[in-house]
Amino acid sequence: MAETKTDRRKSKAPEAKAKAPQAKGKEGLKCGIEGCKRAYQAKGYCFFHYDKWKNGELPKARYKTCSKEGCHKKVVAHGLCAEHQKNKTGEAAAAAVPVAPPAPPAAPA
Repeated sequence: MAETKTDRRKSKAPEAKAKAPQAKGKEGLKCGIEGCKRAYQAKGYCFFHYDKWKNGELPKARYKTCSKEGCHKKVVAHGLCAEHQKNKTGEAAAAAVPVAPPAPPAAPA
């Protein structure tokens, strides 16, 4: 019994969709960033700005960021990231080491 091409094919090829796929999230909402026209995904942002938010690159970050200028890492203690906190404690330890006073001059014999 020889199979033909039409015998093996059980369904037709899917027809092209009439509409573009909808963005996830609530329908009709747009990104909260001024000037962005993308559809809402989560936390008030589109997929692009949501990723930036997760990485701490937007002004309103996901977590508190380091207080050092230009550093966007997560705060560990006292407003500093782990790297800057380590540097701060290293400086404090070096400053805390007492310096020996100079030896008094030797008395003449």
